[in-house]
Amino acid sequence: MAKITVMAYERVVRFVDGELRDVLGPGRHRYAKWSADTVLHRVDLRPRLVTVPGQEVLTSDGVGVRFSVVLRLAVADPVVHLTESQDPHAEVYAEAQQALRLAAAEHPLDALVESRAQLGPAMLPAVQAAAARVGLVVHDLSIRDLMLPGDLRRAYAETILARQRGRAELERARAEAATLRSLANTARLLDEHPVLLRLRALQVAEAPGTKVVLKHR
Repeated sequence: MAKITVMAYERVVRFVDGELRDVLGPGRHRYAKWSADTVLHRVDLRPRLVTVPGQEVLTSDGVGVRFSVVLRLAVADPVVHLTESQDPHAEVYAEAQQALRLAAAEHPLDALVESRAQLGPAMLPAVQAAAARVGLVVHDLSIRDLMLPGDLRRAYAETILARQRGRAELERARAEAATLRSLANTARLLDEHPVLLRLRALQVAEAPGTKVVLKHR
């Protein structure tokens, strides 16, 4: 008899004489090693991150940009994972590349930059379908980086800087306008009610170190 211990996060697929015999779950197992041709494959079920780095794609307006895609995936079916493909992760990797090209080709550069957070969820169904064919499940797909050509990167940086400067100038103008309105309202109030000016003078006179000069007519 032979023994094998299977961890909670894995499964062991057993083949005997080239045929699938069973899948061993967590725990300690004994099996009759009556055949010299018994093969055990351990399959880790824990999720893993797969990065598809620096894929250059063309937008609908013909601009070449580079994307990095991150997949979070795990084995869903150990038997399919072992028997349907020699390299299941490579198949999912290739499908992610293709889905990225198709998604990018549907948008011009400006729209792509603004909506890249939604690009991952839009790509997810196609990648999940490819993963299911090889016994994997994709839990999440996200765009990590968007890299523009050097001249476009500088142009976008200048545009953003100009936008921020414009906002700062607008806020400054709003503050100055609010100050002028306040002064105008105060002047009108004092003009309509002269006694308020005397009360204000008395308030100022109460402050320490204030000098009050009285003029007699």
